Amino acid sequence: MISVFGSANMDLVAYVAKAPGLGETVTGRAFRTVPGGKGANQAVAAARAGGRVVFVGAVGDDAFGPELRGALAGAGVDVAHLRTVPGPSGIAHIVVEDSGANSIIVVPGANGMLTGPGEAGAAAIAAAGALLVQLELPMEAVIAAARCADTPVVLTPAPVVPLPAELLDAVDLIVPNEHEAAAITGHDDPWRALPALLERVPEAVITLGARGVLYGGRATTPGGPVHVPAFPVTAVDTTAAGDTFVGALAVARGEGREPADALRFASAAAALSVQREGATTSMPHRAAIDAFLA
Repeated sequence: MISVFGSANMDLVAYVAKAPGLGETVTGRAFRTVPGGKGANQAVAAARAGGRVVFVGAVGDDAFGPELRGALAGAGVDVAHLRTVPGPSGIAHIVVEDSGANSIIVVPGANGMLTGPGEAGAAAIAAAGALLVQLELPMEAVIAAARCADTPVVLTPAPVVPLPAELLDAVDLIVPNEHEAAAITGHDDPWRALPALLERVPEAVITLGARGVLYGGRATTPGGPVHVPAFPVTAVDTTAAGDTFVGALAVARGEGREPADALRFASAAAALSVQREGATTSMPHRAAIDAFLA
């Protein structure tokens, strides 16, 4: 079982040829509302990749709350520990360019009201085989959840904020993209950022977009970092590609795969996701991942 403690947002997505600059107005070609949020994204990705997943978080009592809950449950995620709190659900305003690149503004809503997983949520986290956390929830809540886990804790450090030692002490694997890794370590070169991350946590994966991923572990890669190239695909929308990668990686690690094999499995899931628009709507099922790899 994989537990996810994280955000659930309704993504308000506008598709444009090029994102507007400050003070500029552009005409979009399409608009969609898509269930998302880094926590919910990772939960759906893991469930579709073949994992058993329980989600711990909160939605508001607005119209988006039931829709977000239904999207998670429809993907096979256990939502028994998804609370409904007064006020609006989390929202993400996303602009996607025709190149597939995106920019995102997150308004926390119900996510910002969480101070921890709660007693029942903490029990679910403690009983799971791994915990996935991100930083779209208050830091105190993330730390409280990480302390509940008796099994590996996987941190996606996004959005980038200062990482307190009390959180990193509870983290087993950190998965930043190259920009987040640079912000955390001060090294723009991922090959220099990786050793700096490993001074703080036992394992690290830096995602490099079209250049693949870079992995290192204090105990697992004595010969140096492992680089797994990306699969060559044409990106339509990169929204939630990183979350798809993390969710699939958690499943592969839970199945006992060796690091390189687990990274390749997760990379395949991400490659499939960027070929479709949306966040949770773009995430592949296990059969599609296995067929792609075959």
